[in-house]
Amino acid sequence: MNTEKYKLYTKGGDKGMTSLVGGQRVPKHDIRLESYGTIDELNSFVGHLLSFELEEADRSFLTWVQHKLFSVGSYLATDTRVDDLHLESNVTPEAVARIEREIDRLDDAVPPIKAFILPAGGAIPAAAHICRTVCRRAERCVYRLGDEQPLDEQVTRYINRLSDYFFALARKETFRLNGEEITWKYDHD
Repeated sequence: MNTEKYKLYTKGGDKGMTSLVGGQRVPKHDIRLESYGTIDELNSFVGHLLSFELEEADRSFLTWVQHKLFSVGSYLATDTRVDDLHLESNVTPEAVARIEREIDRLDDAVPPIKAFILPAGGAIPAAAHICRTVCRRAERCVYRLGDEQPLDEQVTRYINRLSDYFFALARKETFRLNGEEITWKYDHD
């Protein structure tokens, strides 16, 4: 067993370049890095969301989301025109369906939406709304990457459904915590 500890810094990115899975060097401003970097940012916010007192079903699902987001990041960090995709980087239709089932479960626990809802309702709902908005930004980045090369539609579906999941979670948590769901009121001023 190798017990050698590796340094956290490589100095390989000091000139604005970095490596993809497979070793290809690309600029750090490449849309591919923006895509998987935003997925990584989302994963960090999910970690923050997990720091709150959540029901076990939500905690378990969010932990699964974190693992799947790491897989999505791996997928996005692989230029499939050059390298084969690692099996663990795949996003399956079953993963998308799992999110859809979770959205339905959460949505069944709250009243119907009658107006636009502001991102509020307490600390947990606000954290879920932050996850939702970062997820939407990640989705926009991934679609820009898709303009440059083909992407597996399961990846874009997963990210799209995930932002809907965070919205559903925010609503469910607002009601669970007896918070106030604030609806948008048009102000003419």
